[in-house]
Amino acid sequence: MQEDFLHYVWQYKKLDVIHLKTSQYEILEIVSVGQHNTNSGPDFFNAQLKIAGQLWAGNVEIHIKSSDWFVHNHETDKAYDNVILHVVWEHDTEIFRKDNSIIPTLELKGYVDSHVFQNYTKLLSAKNKWINCESDFAEVDKFIVDSWLERLYIERLERKSRTIETLLEDSKNNWEAVLFKMLAKNFGLKVNGDAFFSLANSIDFSVIRKLKTNQTALEALFLGQAGLLEEDIQDSYFLELQKEYLFLKQKFQLSHTEVIPIQFFRLRPQNFPTIRLSQLATLYSLHANLFSKIIALDSKKDLYNLFQVATSVFWESHYSFGKQSKLASKKIAKPFIDLLLINTIIPLKFAYSRYQGTDINETLLELIQHIPSEKNSIVQAFNKLKNVSHSALQSQGLIQLKSEYCDKNKCVQCVIGNMLINK
Repeated sequence: MQEDFLHYVWQYKKLDVIHLKTSQYEILEIVSVGQHNTNSGPDFFNAQLKIAGQLWAGNVEIHIKSSDWFVHNHETDKAYDNVILHVVWEHDTEIFRKDNSIIPTLELKGYVDSHVFQNYTKLLSAKNKWINCESDFAEVDKFIVDSWLERLYIERLERKSRTIETLLEDSKNNWEAVLFKMLAKNFGLKVNGDAFFSLANSIDFSVIRKLKTNQTALEALFLGQAGLLEEDIQDSYFLELQKEYLFLKQKFQLSHTEVIPIQFFRLRPQNFPTIRLSQLATLYSLHANLFSKIIALDSKKDLYNLFQVATSVFWESHYSFGKQSKLASKKIAKPFIDLLLINTIIPLKFAYSRYQGTDINETLLELIQHIPSEKNSIVQAFNKLKNVSHSALQSQGLIQLKSEYCDKNKCVQCVIGNMLINK
């Protein structure tokens, strides 16, 4: 039994409301369940109840057992002075107000709809399953799943937006600087994401602005801050970058002591940090005011054109210093741009629209639906249960579903779980 199930039962009146009585055998009538509070304090504010014919207005607190009131020290907390009803699954002790009068208690277990409780018990008692509703997920109507995943995607965007707001505050409302940090993190992918983000944090964005037309200087800056220009390599381009970085380091008083070490291990050559940092340098050397350009673009085609940049000439025949490879243009591929759109561009456009007080949700939903579904272990596992992910909107929604609902047993807060509990 979890408290959120009792919250659900109370909020949606999944109980026999006609015959309710308190533990003191007084007739209880629910006029209003109140407003659900997800922060500290009583669980429902401003409820209205009739107890023995007397109208009460105040708060409702919910626990598994009555004795949990004392376990949580509510008897000494002024926030609970206005509780007019204690709702519990099992009533094992009386609780009192400061004047020693009893706070009425409603014991739910005799009033909850039997099929609701049985379905809930079945769902939460699932053992050794990837998700609680694993055996029932395929039965859920496609319209319900699609609608829920769209809502979950917006929820995920809202969560990412809060992270962006923090970056914006740290950057003193400089959206270009926020974009640079987010792009750097995502150019590093999973292996080097944190390292690239720490690299971006080690450079004041004013330095990027001053070097914006000089691709070699930007590349030297990024590779130098990444600690990739410290070896003794007798290569003319390496020596050129090393000399340029030493000049920039002195000029701008740079330090990379707090930059997380860069990794090459378990990376395909096209994702080597040398290649990704060179591409990032090219991007910023070609596009001044990159943030403004991104905000102005809505179509996937235009965004693809913006991000399909290549490395500097040296990396066309190298993946690392000192070792030559087959000659090939190393332009950013569309699958990588898709990741940038999913993890950086769309969240940033969403956050900026909220900052501006505008609503571009429909435009963003249309864009994300034209990006192919991600391929990861979560999406693949859901697709084995039911073929549900056909676009990045759905794959992002599934990641949100698994991490924020399934993994936390929040079945009663999930549309799918709700449907299965009530079937």
